[in-house]
Amino acid sequence: MSKDTKNYDDADCYTVQEFCDRHRISVSSYYTLRKAGNGPVEFRVGDKPLITKEEAARWRAVMVERARAAK
Repeated sequence: MSKDTKNYDDADCYTVQEFCDRHRISVSSYYTLRKAGNGPVEFRVGDKPLITKEEAARWRAVMVERARAAK
């Protein structure tokens, strides 16, 4: 792994940017999903929204199930 490669595997939670990087979506897509009620649940520390790794996993599972149901 190069020093420029970000590794979030040990993180307990992600910033919005880290979540987007990890899930290969743009920040604008994240906020579009969130506005439509399809984003992960966030919590805040001060004014910074964070997403737990457990919530990220739950969100992925929900998105996969929705994709399967749409077939």
